[in-house]
Amino acid sequence: MRLLYLLNVSNSSQLSADSGYTFADLLAPALTDAGAEVTVASPVPVGDPRVHFAPTTSPFTKYRARFDPGVDALVTLMCERQPEVVVANQIEAAPAIRAALLEAGVDALIAGYCHYLPFSFTDTGALELDPAMDDRGLGRSVLLAFAAGLAACDRVLVHSSTAASWITAAAARTGVDLGDKLHIVPAPRDVRLVRDPDGILPPQGRATGLYNHRLYAHYGTARFTQLARRLIADAPVRLTVMDLFGTRSPERIRLDPSPERHLEELGTTDGVTIASDRGDRIRYRNLLADAHFGIAPFRPGCPWSMSVIDCQAMGLPVIGPRTGWLAEHIDNELLFDTDEQAVRITERLATEPEFYLLHAKRAFASTADLTPEAVAARYLEAVR
Repeated sequence: MRLLYLLNVSNSSQLSADSGYTFADLLAPALTDAGAEVTVASPVPVGDPRVHFAPTTSPFTKYRARFDPGVDALVTLMCERQPEVVVANQIEAAPAIRAALLEAGVDALIAGYCHYLPFSFTDTGALELDPAMDDRGLGRSVLLAFAAGLAACDRVLVHSSTAASWITAAAARTGVDLGDKLHIVPAPRDVRLVRDPDGILPPQGRATGLYNHRLYAHYGTARFTQLARRLIADAPVRLTVMDLFGTRSPERIRLDPSPERHLEELGTTDGVTIASDRGDRIRYRNLLADAHFGIAPFRPGCPWSMSVIDCQAMGLPVIGPRTGWLAEHIDNELLFDTDEQAVRITERLATEPEFYLLHAKRAFASTADLTPEAVAARYLEAVR
């Protein structure tokens, strides 16, 4: 199988903060091991030299990635690579990919992988647009472009049951019949971030929590900041917050200055330490190993989180709000609806060794089926 993997890298200067790139870097070699001939079309190559590389230019903004996929370049790429399967990691680009295949005279299956959803659903079934994709009211247009992408795909791959249910509902509301296109293929865990929980020691009456998510406003950072202050005040806890972006470009800051604002606020909060892995995966592993538990993001439209999986694969229990995929994936005893419940959970993690070690093992076990080899097998089964 000749598989062309189209990857939009949103921040090539901070690859460690780009979950889509990490996904490809883990998955492409595993697909190669399984017998596929893989080409990654991306601004940067993946680390395995067996994976072919077709250099592309990253779209200047997140909206260009959705509305300006570059049909001329796609036609050239299809003619050169003659793929049998094209993976569209930007769902909105699928119609342009279909048009490019037609123009190039290439008969290939299009598999769209829904890494990111520009919408979510409330508990009452109301569709909410993601504010990150709704600048100047563009959210509705992004949603319709996403639906058009679903219609153009032969296969639609999603991370989780939550994502599958949301996409099915959104497709129905926009008149798209998914038929039997939809397949759940979770993301692989990072083989560099795996630790046997049998060797983990519980906290000795005080625990360090790690928050390693993007500090955008739409990730619920203000809600996390509120909780952070409460945990530090009322539980035997200290927190480490990851600065995933470092110094961003003026263009990115102008589009959304919220990460810098939240980072400054958290940096002046007593009991909070700001840390950076500086793009070094070993340093990142060490930061995880120094923590006792992780905290999930408060982003309503969270269909999956690589940072949560990173923590769990290292044997770190993750606490989180009872919402979306988090409620599907995280152990019920570690979910909360209020700050008071979160305080109680962290108190137990910090002071009850048996409770802590039980959830360290459960966290690790929740990632057991996410090896790159297992995920690659599911991926290939879905796109055949």
